[in-house]
Amino acid sequence: MAGYFRTGNLASRLFDRQCFSPRPGATVNTVRQFYENLVPSYTIYDIECPDYSFRKFTDDGKYLVAFSRNHQDLIVYRPIWLTFSCNEECDSHDLPAKAKRFDSFFKQLYSISLASSNEYICKDFFLYIECHQYGLFATSTAQSNDSGASEGAIHGVPSIEKITFYLVRLEDGAILDEKAFRNDFINLAHSIGAYLYEDLLCIVSLRYQTIHILQIRDSGNLVEVRRIGAFCREDDELYLHSHGQVAQGNTFLPGIKQRLLSFIFRKTWNEEPDQTSRVQHLKKKFYFHFQDYVDLIIWKVQFLDRHHLFIKFGSVDGGVSRSTDQSLAFFAVYNMETTEIVSLYQNSSEELYSLFETFYDHFHANPQKSLHGNFISSHSNNVHALDQLRTVKNKASSTSQFVKKMMSPLPYTCQSQSPSPYFDLSLFRYDEKVCSTTLLKF
Repeated sequence: MAGYFRTGNLASRLFDRQCFSPRPGATVNTVRQFYENLVPSYTIYDIECPDYSFRKFTDDGKYLVAFSRNHQDLIVYRPIWLTFSCNEECDSHDLPAKAKRFDSFFKQLYSISLASSNEYICKDFFLYIECHQYGLFATSTAQSNDSGASEGAIHGVPSIEKITFYLVRLEDGAILDEKAFRNDFINLAHSIGAYLYEDLLCIVSLRYQTIHILQIRDSGNLVEVRRIGAFCREDDELYLHSHGQVAQGNTFLPGIKQRLLSFIFRKTWNEEPDQTSRVQHLKKKFYFHFQDYVDLIIWKVQFLDRHHLFIKFGSVDGGVSRSTDQSLAFFAVYNMETTEIVSLYQNSSEELYSLFETFYDHFHANPQKSLHGNFISSHSNNVHALDQLRTVKNKASSTSQFVKKMMSPLPYTCQSQSPSPYFDLSLFRYDEKVCSTTLLKF
């Protein structure tokens, strides 16, 4: 009933809220509708602002994260919120002088040093654990492209002497725990190499092709609970040692690669029901491309839920390159409990695109406990976004190239969408060409 009283007058809307209750389960949507009356309409220029590199607000809006220009220190602010107002159209002469000062809008909580002299904070990396108000940050030394050969390392992947992840309590800046990786390569740009789902953290080592699954305990400890790569089960290595099957050198393919090859083999086998022509089919579809499959490496990984990972495989060149639109890639759904690959798709698969279009929200895997992630507009929950997507699809000259382009960002980077009501397509319209893609995607 309250929907009939939606008006541009904020005072009238507040009065309606007192008189009418929203439908069950619609309270948050009703609150978000108030942003229709609170649209930013004025910009203050030439602010006296600290010389820091500002990263982002946390999704709940409680903290503003920044880094020092030398990328050594972490600085956290708390917004002071509404401070000044105007009766009519705002004019710079109507505001006091202190309205042009940064500290009139934000209060610095603390500044702590994270990086040592030869390490630097990765300014593009930050993940927020909302339920505990923890922040995950990363520091690293300089990248080396001329790294020497190392057992288990992938040739062609650069090396970083030390990468350290820090778990920080944002309320007071206490460093609760840290996890270091040495002589490894983890893609820290835009948090690509890590994915957070509830209390589980996935970190992908490109150099050693290992997926590290860590649990963030309530106490603030980072505990490694699983490692997927050379071995898929916790006792695989022990089993091989006990049976004397571990030889020197790279005798065996990694466990995750064996799972991939087994799935491709069985899928190819089942495609041809005729026994006589099945061998020829395997030669053409599997054995002819066998080395290409063996050379595939893990590019990116994300959680679909607590038991399934969405893994992207591709060439070594594509794994360290930022432009992968035209590269051949495969997407696998991996069950961590059974250690099996459940399904596999090529990046030009129309079946995968159909799933992407219908179940887009599942590709972002927003946990149920998130107070904000469940209200992000997408083409699977908003008809306006779906119309925009289909318009772009109809204009595409090649369906195959369109599918590849749409699949190229998968798996999605963790916390890459803004839950702001101003990006809610049921409330506002905006031109994606004008809005910063960094704001929308990173």
